Amino acid sequence: PSLREDGVAVWVLGAGPYPPGVVALQELLDAASEELRPEDVWEPEDMNDTCLYIFTSGTTGLPKAARVSHLKSVMCLSFYELVGASSRDVVYLALPLYHMAGSLLGVVGCLGIGATCVLKEKFSASQFWDDCRAEGVTVFQYIGEL
Repeated sequence: PSLREDGVAVWVLGAGPYPPGVVALQELLDAASEELRPEDVWEPEDMNDTCLYIFTSGTTGLPKAARVSHLKSVMCLSFYELVGASSRDVVYLALPLYHMAGSLLGVVGCLGIGATCVLKEKFSASQFWDDCRAEGVTVFQYIGEL
């Protein structure tokens, strides 16, 4: 509830019930038209405008929201291409999707090159290599010490 007091919209996808004031996305998706809107409706006016917010890791204090521009989001499409990956690769993501490296560099990067993205509900260091062999992983992305 305090987020709404700060002017933050809260959207949820999944089973309710939800607190008052939360926007239930499933109802909106069910009611949405399948027809694409003209580009001028969804194309950003400025690529430096805010596209989304991610949460920082909190290395300099508590985690906090950080702004990501449309330009930075689009640039993440070519991340794996920059490091030599291709559509033939199977990429294992060991990072949480609320982390920019997990969602934008990881998932969006896979979309950018058409690669297969392998996600696990909860990362397990002890199962890592077994998971990689089982899924035919050719590339993995991780931040920190292995």
